[in-house]
Amino acid sequence: MLGRMADVTQILAAIEQGDPRAAQKLLPLVYDELRRLAAARMAEEQAGQTLQPTALVHEAYVRLVGGGQPQDWNGRGHFFAAAAECMRRILIESARRKQADKHGGTWARHELIDADLAVDTSGDDLFAVDEALSRLAAVDPRAARLVELRFFLGMTLEEAAAHLGLQERTAFRDWAYARAWLRQALDEGR
Repeated sequence: MLGRMADVTQILAAIEQGDPRAAQKLLPLVYDELRRLAAARMAEEQAGQTLQPTALVHEAYVRLVGGGQPQDWNGRGHFFAAAAECMRRILIESARRKQADKHGGTWARHELIDADLAVDTSGDDLFAVDEALSRLAAVDPRAARLVELRFFLGMTLEEAAAHLGLQERTAFRDWAYARAWLRQALDEGR
């Protein structure tokens, strides 16, 4: 596993330097983990969801490494954090399309940030979470990144802590703070 993480880090460095073949080498190394994280995230979606985990992974991967512009990743953790952000944007775009009248968006409630934040993933609640998360990032970027990894990738607190290089107790405190902050921000917006 350690060798695999080192391979990912080396390939990310090659992508950053503009090596066009490096992106082809990266996908097999990160695909299973990205797919697992996307599947966990998508399991929280309503039945009949048109966006599948495989499509979410592929779209995020193409956006991350297929843009032709060199990326500036500081290693494996930064790559997965960028993947979380990218998946977040894809899900937001998907929700906006579904909400449009011509696509006939419907409302369905889902528990996404533990039991105390019920969020409609196809409507205004998701937009409110996105906006509140952007405001949280301005106040506490680390807590916002933790929420992105948990909310949009479905990581456990332990997995998110590892990706961010945090001790679990620090991640737990950040998570508790972020949940309370988001809850207050969402309540004020209603």
